[in-house]
Formats: sequence, structure tokens, C-alpha cells
Amino acid sequence: MNRTMALLGILSASVGVAAISAVALEFLPLPAFALDTPPAGVPVEVTSPKRENVPVFLNGLGFVQAENTVNITPQISGQLQSVSFVEGQQVRKGDLLAEIDPRPFQATVNEAAAKIAQDQANLANGQYLLEKDTKLAGQQIVTQEELEQQRAQVNALSAQLQQDQSAKESADISLTYTQIRSPIDGRTGIRQIDPGNQVSPTGAVPIVTITQTDPISVISTLRESDLEKVKSALATGPVTVTASSVDLTTELGTGEILVIDNEIDQDTGTIKIKSTFANPQGNLWPGQSVSLRILQKYLPDALTVPSAALQRGPEGYFLYVVDPDGKAQVKNVAIGPIEGHSAVIANGLAATDNVVITGQYRLSPGATVDATPVAAIAAAKE
Repeated sequence: MNRTMALLGILSASVGVAAISAVALEFLPLPAFALDTPPAGVPVEVTSPKRENVPVFLNGLGFVQAENTVNITPQISGQLQSVSFVEGQQVRKGDLLAEIDPRPFQATVNEAAAKIAQDQANLANGQYLLEKDTKLAGQQIVTQEELEQQRAQVNALSAQLQQDQSAKESADISLTYTQIRSPIDGRTGIRQIDPGNQVSPTGAVPIVTITQTDPISVISTLRESDLEKVKSALATGPVTVTASSVDLTTELGTGEILVIDNEIDQDTGTIKIKSTFANPQGNLWPGQSVSLRILQKYLPDALTVPSAALQRGPEGYFLYVVDPDGKAQVKNVAIGPIEGHSAVIANGLAATDNVVITGQYRLSPGATVDATPVAAIAAAKE
């Protein structure tokens, strides 16, 4: 009994202490942070739209084509005596590439020269006799018939001289053909015929092929629907074209459209465009596949945002902006071209809006945000 009464006393005292503590806590002031700290907002980065002139491109694929390609074949038949180029060498117009054994052709030239000398001597003698017979005919020592015969003989000798002179010119030309020279500036390919072989104009393979690579051309294809866009661009002046590797990682050169093909391929619904590029470093290589960007026009004073800000929903593209109360709001937008990391906004956005560019995937309409301007972040990093 005494033990029970003791336990009840302890419990009563404990309850009393707890009640006093509760009353005391009710009247104690709360810590300042509990009253002043608002709910934490979603951290985001924001930026303002930009006004800028935005280039609009037409994209296509193409292949590089040498400006000129020449198969080096001999113009006479003979033994290939030597070659004077290195495979892959850059050569200039007129450079010696190879030589055919000139001895048979030199002999023909010498023979033709000897015939000319003989013809000239015969003609000189005939002309002397004609002058003599002309005087004798005046004295009636030589008949008119004999005089005419001598004149005919001189004419025949003169014709023979002209014929042999033509033969000499032909022999001289053939002799010059023993030296095979480059007809263009370009790069030599792999040699197809080795010295010592017999060559002829009708041979199955050339000695070597030379390709002109500076300037160089790119043949590309565009959709039929892009034809009027290209024509309109050309009507205002030269149209700039940029060639890149197919994976778009390396820019290879900048050129201009040279010509639009004269017909559309009905099977593919495409049209060919030929562009020309300066290629002093050899970045563009004949036969190479490239990606081509044709500068169609500029959109002046276009409103742009980082393309990372855009999201796509059932109703199209949208993005988040931060209102003056620090709340996230959705804006449905119509977009124009997207170039690189920048997207043109055609309508739906004001130039004064604060556009969320990071953290937007954690937002919902009306959510409180903790916005940091991108410019402030960049300054802090500096």
C-alpha cells in the first residue's frame, strides 16, 4: 500500500512539471529565423532575350569535285624514258612530267631539214635557169614552150619545198611531244605507267592523273522547295557557302555559289548546286563528302533566347519566365530558326522577360524561384 502511494506521488509530480513546462514554452518568444525565413525557392538561372541579326541557312550534303581533272596520256607513240614528278606532288602548268625517247623523232626532224636544204638548192637552180631561159627566149634562142616548161619546173620545186617544210614542222611538233608537260596547275596522283614501257595515245591507262584543287568545287543537292530561296538569295548578290565535315565537327572552307543546275531531278525531287572554294591549304579533297550550309538571308533585329530554355509540350514550344513576384510562369512561344545555341522567338515573348535557362525542368506554373541572372554568375566566376 505504501509502495503504491509512492508511485502515484511520483507520477503526479511528473505531470505537474510537464504542465508547467508546456505553459512556459507557450509564452516564450520563437527564434527569429522561424518567423522571418520564407519557403526556399527553386534555384534557377535567368537571362533576358537578345535582339540580333540572325543568319538563316539552308543545309545540304555534297561532295568535293576537282575544278579540272586531266589524264596525262602521250600524243605520240614511243618508249617512256623517264618521269619527272613525285606522286602526290603539286605541279604548275608547263612543268615537265615525263619524257618519251626522243631519238627517233630527232632523226625525223634531221631528215626533214636535209630535204628542205635539198629543195632550196634545187629551187635556186631552177630559178636561175628560168631567168636565163627568159633572156634567151627574148633573143629567140629558146622557144616559148621550153620557157614554159622551165617555169613549171620552178613551180613544182617551190611546191616540193613547201611540202617538205610542212613535214619538218610536223616532225618538230612530234619532237616536242616527247616532253610531256602539265597542262594545268594541280596535284599528281598515283603513277600508272613506269619508265621503260611503250606508250601511245590510244593506251588504256594514263601515265598519271592531275587534279586542280585550288580553287575547288563542291556539288551539293537541295530540296526542290529550296530552289526559290536560293534564287532569291542570288538575286541580291554572291551567296556565301560553308563546307564542313559530315559530322559537323570541322569547318573546311568558305566559298560562294557558282551555278544552279538547269533542271530538277524528278526521281529525287532535288536540284544540284555547284559552289567554288579557295583551297590553298587543301582542306577540301576531291571525292570527299561534306555538309554544306548556304546563307539564305539575315533576320534583322530578331528576338533570341538560348535554345536550352525551350521545352516542348502538347501545344508546342514553351518556356518559363520569372514574374516580378518571383514566381515561375509558362509562356507558349512560336519559334523561328534555331542556330547553334540560339533560338529565334517569333512571338509569345517580350524583350523584358526574364527567361529561365537552367533549372526549368524542376518548375511548375506559380512555383517560387530563387533566380540568379546569368551575368551575375559570370561576374562571380571572374
